[in-house]
Amino acid sequence: MEWIRPDSPNYDEARKLFNAMIDRRPAVIAKCSGPGEVTEALSYARNHNLDVAVRSGGHSVAGMSTIDNGLVVDVRPMKSITVDPEAKTATAGAGLTWGEFDRATQQHGLAVTGGRASTTGVSGFTLGGGSGWLERAYGFACDNLLSVDLVTASGERVTASRDENPELFWALHGGGGNFGVATSLTFQLHDLGPNIMAGLMLFPGEDATELSRAFRGIALEAPDAVGTALVYLTAPPEEFVPEDMVGKLAVGMAYLYAGDVAAGEEHAKPFRDLGPSVDLVQPMEYADFQCMIDDPPDHYNYWSADYHNELNDDALDLLVDSAHRLPGAHSQQLVARWGGAVSGPAAANTPLQHRGAAWVSHPFGLSETRAGGQEAKAWVKQFRKDIAPHTTGGVWLNFIGDEGQDRIMAAYGEQNYRRLSLVKGEFDPDNVFRGNQNILPAER
Repeated sequence: MEWIRPDSPNYDEARKLFNAMIDRRPAVIAKCSGPGEVTEALSYARNHNLDVAVRSGGHSVAGMSTIDNGLVVDVRPMKSITVDPEAKTATAGAGLTWGEFDRATQQHGLAVTGGRASTTGVSGFTLGGGSGWLERAYGFACDNLLSVDLVTASGERVTASRDENPELFWALHGGGGNFGVATSLTFQLHDLGPNIMAGLMLFPGEDATELSRAFRGIALEAPDAVGTALVYLTAPPEEFVPEDMVGKLAVGMAYLYAGDVAAGEEHAKPFRDLGPSVDLVQPMEYADFQCMIDDPPDHYNYWSADYHNELNDDALDLLVDSAHRLPGAHSQQLVARWGGAVSGPAAANTPLQHRGAAWVSHPFGLSETRAGGQEAKAWVKQFRKDIAPHTTGGVWLNFIGDEGQDRIMAAYGEQNYRRLSLVKGEFDPDNVFRGNQNILPAER
C-alpha cells in the first residue's frame, strides 16, 4: 500500500478531484490495491482517530471523495475487470472507471448502464444508483448488480447478493457508500454494440421554445431502447459547429438506441425531422459515445437535479429562460427522459423513491474561475426555486451536492430511510462512513 501525506511529492495530484470547487487537505491518503489493504487503512484511521472518506473516480460534485485532516481510502489501484462472455457477467475492481469498464465489455459486444462521463468511477456511481444512457432499456446500474464485495467499518470482508446478506444487498442499490468500502462489483451484462446508432444533434438557440415542445412529444413516444436528453448549452468553437452559432445559446439533443443500428436509424428520424444544424448521430462504437460529453477537468462545478412527472409548457419555458442565463460558456441545462426500465419491476427492489418520474432536470453550473463557480451555484439554486412547482420532490443523490438531510430523506422516503438506517446500524453503527449522502445508523 502507498501512503501519501502532505510532504509526499505526489500529494497535490493525489488529493485533486475533478471539481475544482473542492480543495481539501487530507492528513493521509491510503492507496489500496486490495481488500486487505482497505482493512489496514481503516485500522490506521481508528488507531489515529481520523475521519474517513472513500475515493474512486472522484466525481462526487459535493467533494465527498475527500476530507480535511482525515484519511482517504483511495481504491483507484483496484483496476481489475473479468468478463465472462458466456454468462454475460463482469466483475470490476472498485477503482475502475466507466471508460475502462466499457472498453473491456465491448470487446465481447456487452454492456450495462454506465456513467454519462467516462471518467466516472464504477463503484460510487453504481452504489448511488447509476443513471446513464442505457437506463430506459436496462435499468440503472444497480439494477444489474449480482453481488458486491466490501470491507465494513470493523475491517470485516463481506459479500452482498440476493442470497448472502440480502438486506445489505438491497441497501447497496442506491444507498451509496454508507455501509462499507466496496472492493469489487459483479454485473449482469446485456448484448449491445460494439456499433450502435448514437450521437448528438445541435440546433440554434433562437428556436429553443419550439424545439423543447417538439422534443417533449417525440421523446414521450420513443421506445424504451431510446436513451435521450435535451441539453441547452453555449455552442463550442468546434470544427463541426457553424461559425454563426459559436458562442451563442444552442439546443442539443443526445440520442442513443440500445439495439440494431438499422432500427436506431429509424427511431432517430423524428428527431432529425426537426432540422438540426449539426447532426452527429451515426453508427459509432458505444464506448466512443460514452466519452462524448466528458466533463472538462479543473472547472468549478455546482450541480443539482429534480424529478418531474410531466413538463408542461410553463415548465419548459422556465427551462428555456434559465438557458438564456447560462453562467459562462461551460454551464449546461439538461433534461433527461426517464421511463422504460427505470420505472419497471426492478424499481420496487431498491430504496430509491419516485422512479416513476418521466423526466429529470439537471442543471450543471461550471466555470473556469472560483468567482464564476459561485455565480454558477447561484444560477442553479435560482432555477431550482423557479421550477419547484413542477417537481415531484424526488431527487437523485448522485446528481447533487451537499443539500442537507431533507434532500436525502426525499430520495428514499421515510419508510425506506428507516430500513436503510437499520442496515447502517448493523454494518456501520458508529457512522464511520459519513463522508457521503449520509444515512444515520439506527440506535441499538
